[in-house]
Amino acid sequence: MDISLKHKYALVCGSSQGIGLAVAEELASLGATCILLARNAERLQKAVDELPTPNQQTHAYEVADFSNPEAVRIAAKKIVKRFSVTILINNTGGPAAGPIVGAPILDLEQAFQQHVVCNQLLVDAVLPGMKEAGYGRIINIISTSVKTPLPNLGVSNTIRAAVAAWAKTMANEIGVFGITVNNVLPGSTCTGRLEALMKQTAHVGGQSMDEVERQNLKRLLMWSHFWLHPLRRMSAE
Repeated sequence: MDISLKHKYALVCGSSQGIGLAVAEELASLGATCILLARNAERLQKAVDELPTPNQQTHAYEVADFSNPEAVRIAAKKIVKRFSVTILINNTGGPAAGPIVGAPILDLEQAFQQHVVCNQLLVDAVLPGMKEAGYGRIINIISTSVKTPLPNLGVSNTIRAAVAAWAKTMANEIGVFGITVNNVLPGSTCTGRLEALMKQTAHVGGQSMDEVERQNLKRLLMWSHFWLHPLRRMSAE
């Protein structure tokens, strides 16, 4: 199967580290020219320098903080002036941990801006070029919390579900132009965000990092066991 992305341009958000960087590395290895978008210029430059170039691609980056939608809009506008982006990876760091009960309204507003509003601005920027090309791929990195809310991630659970609904709506509206919209729901992944969440959980609960890690692993194993045994699940229901 030919999955070459030669001559394709991919805008990858939150790509200076973690899942975003891993996605950029994979796309680049398949031949795509990647334009990275995140807030840390030094990390972005390092990432660009280390991306694969099997087709002698010249990767690039722009700096924008997703807590500032206007900065994202300006950066996206600059990118589409230089590159015919037909692949968009929406990915950015999640909100801080904490329950939804008593969550500050400002946290909800900021999370909505960072995820839903910024995603909308990015699609607004790349959509004309995708329509002209008759081809586009919009992929949103969200979370398994879209299916089952995660403990102590009240704001994140809420906003991730909003992004999923936004994406499904977008897919219905632009599929006719040869543009697909898909959501990826990663579970616990060894990134800086996961480590930060574990540290916060350990601090609030007066536990060690080892204890929190063991609890997380136990929960993951329980879910794996649950979903790998459908007959047992049906009998339990």
